[in-house]
Amino acid sequence: MFWNKVAPLYDAFETLLNKRVYNGTGKAVAEEICSTDNVLECASGTGSITKYIAPVCRRLTATDMSAGMLRQNEKKCMKFGNVRFKYADIMHLKCPDGAFDKVVAGNVIHLLDEPELAVKELCRACKPGGKVIIPTYINDDGGKLSFCAAFLEKIGLRFTRTFNEETYIEFFMNAGYENVGYHVVEGRMPCMIAVIEK
Repeated sequence: MFWNKVAPLYDAFETLLNKRVYNGTGKAVAEEICSTDNVLECASGTGSITKYIAPVCRRLTATDMSAGMLRQNEKKCMKFGNVRFKYADIMHLKCPDGAFDKVVAGNVIHLLDEPELAVKELCRACKPGGKVIIPTYINDDGGKLSFCAAFLEKIGLRFTRTFNEETYIEFFMNAGYENVGYHVVEGRMPCMIAVIEK
């Protein structure tokens, strides 16, 4: 699996290519989290967002489909006593409806074959009155891959979609989500954070 192979080097790679966004996204997501929240993070990877959420929430379940990525995340975030790590498929979360106050899925929907279904599943897991927070890398060059994204594809990462600010907003509108806020973390490969309020 691609993610298991790159897991030990992933943080160094992202920091080298896109440090401002890699760190800034976690900080921006953490601003949406409250101290009483029970949070689900899907596709948590090596913990670049986890390490910012964990100190500000009551409880966090960090999930991923890559055992290698979860191992890196656990090493980084085991100091936080409120985090549990779990293998999970973002398309089929094994949790009751409305189990979490906040649901986060960072930089993953552009990699999925059916991102609309993933967003639907994230919303199912989030309770009414909660928030689903979905940061995603965006490109500003008319749908072509940025240098960073093109490099990632060359080493084996497959983007199924590319978004710019306009098409990312359209993605949620076309899927029927109306109560969505957006903000961008600027950098070499910017990240646009969509916040769906249930």
